[in-house]
Amino acid sequence: MSYAKITGTGGYLPPRIVTNDELAADLATRGIETSDTWIVERTGIRQRHIADAGVTTSMLATRAAQAAIDNAGLTAQDIDLIIVATSTPDFIFPSTACLVQANLGAVGGPAFDVQAVCSGFVYALVTADALIQAGRARHAVVIGAEVFSGILDWSDRGTCVLFGDGAGAVVLSASDTPGIVGAKLNADGSQMGILCAAGSVANGHVTGDPFLRMDGQAVFKLAVHALVRSAHEVCEQAGIDLDEIDWMVPHQANIRILNFISRKLGIPDDKVIITLDKHANTSAASVPLALDVAHRDGRIRPGHLVLLQGVGGGFTWGSVLARM
Repeated sequence: MSYAKITGTGGYLPPRIVTNDELAADLATRGIETSDTWIVERTGIRQRHIADAGVTTSMLATRAAQAAIDNAGLTAQDIDLIIVATSTPDFIFPSTACLVQANLGAVGGPAFDVQAVCSGFVYALVTADALIQAGRARHAVVIGAEVFSGILDWSDRGTCVLFGDGAGAVVLSASDTPGIVGAKLNADGSQMGILCAAGSVANGHVTGDPFLRMDGQAVFKLAVHALVRSAHEVCEQAGIDLDEIDWMVPHQANIRILNFISRKLGIPDDKVIITLDKHANTSAASVPLALDVAHRDGRIRPGHLVLLQGVGGGFTWGSVLARM
C-alpha cells in the first residue's frame, strides 16, 4: 500500500497590497466609516493583497503550483493529478484545474476543482491522499486559490474588510511512510444561510445575490465548536494526543476565532501559524499559504506533526493531521 506525503509547498500573492488605512480611506468615499484600529481589534488583519482587474484565479493558482513543484524538486511533467479548491473559478467551465494544467504543461492526468469554500483545501488534500493511496496518482498538486475581491460588496463593512486574494499549493507524493496520518471532513447544509454567495447565472443573467453575505456571530459560534470537535476527532482517529502536535495551521479567518480555538485545545500561541495580519482571509488559499510561509521560514520542518484546519460556507469544516 502506498501512502502520501507533502513534499513541497508554494504560494503566490498579487503584488498590490492594500493596508487598513488605504481601505478605510477608499470606503470613506463611499460613505462607509472604518479605521485601522477598528479592523485590527476585531479581526487581527492589517493588510490584504488584491488582484488587479483581469487577474484570474487560474493565474494565481499556476504561480503557486509552480512554486510548490520547484520546492519538491520536480517538474510539471512529473505531476499526474491536479486539484484546485476555489469558490471563484475563472469560468463555469472548464475547471480552473484544467486551466492550471494547461499553463503548467502537465496535460494528461486528471484535473478538477473542489468547492467547499474556506474548507476547500482540506477537502482537496484528503481527496488527493485517497487517490494516491489507491494507486491512481503518484505526484499531485493540490491548490487553494481565490480572487475573493470579485465577490465582495464594498458597501458592506462587515465583510469587505475581511478578505484578500491569493493562492497556496502543496505537492503530495506517494511515499513508503505515512504523511497524511488522519483526516476528518464534515458539513451541515442546514446552516447554508450564515455564509453564502447565493447568486447564479441563468439565461445570460445573474439571478439572486452574487455577493458574499455573512452572519458573523453565527459563523463564529459554529466555527469554534466545529473545529474544536474536529481536532479531537482527528487526533482520536489517528491515535495521537493533542500535545504531540508541533504546529497548528488553521484557516485564517479572524484572530479571535483562532485564539479561542487554540485555548480550547490547549495549544500554545507559539505553535499556531498566523498569517491573516498580512494576507487577510483568502478562503481556500489561507491554509496552504500559511503552511508555505512556515515551511519556508524554517518553523515547520521534516518530521513535524501539523494540524491543518478549514471551516467555511456550506457549512463545511475539516481537519488533517500531516507528518511533514
